[in-house]
Amino acid sequence: MSFKFEKLIIWQNAMDFGEKINTMSQNFPKSEIYNLTSQINRSVDSIALNISEGSIEQSNPEFRRFLGYSIRSLAEVVTCLHKAKRRNYIDITIFESYYLESYNLMNMMIAFRNKLN
Repeated sequence: MSFKFEKLIIWQNAMDFGEKINTMSQNFPKSEIYNLTSQINRSVDSIALNISEGSIEQSNPEFRRFLGYSIRSLAEVVTCLHKAKRRNYIDITIFESYYLESYNLMNMMIAFRNKLN
């Protein structure tokens, strides 16, 4: 027995990505706990949360709307990654790795949303 969204590759990837970002952000300075650390974790969690919430909707326009929220949340994560790099909380190698993963997930979500019509 499983929920419909659990079978979606975009949800599975978003869940994995969320755990990676959460682990990475634990190395940010303690002074960022209520700022950048909180923001990146809330944003990355929102990706999978909105995919699952939208999948419950019976109409494609509603699911497309929730996928749009997920895509926006991923854009927030990318901006947080830029902030972390600029503040020297992560090095360029880590940034590039998560940036590429973000880019690939974004393309997958957009392609999936476009197929919903």
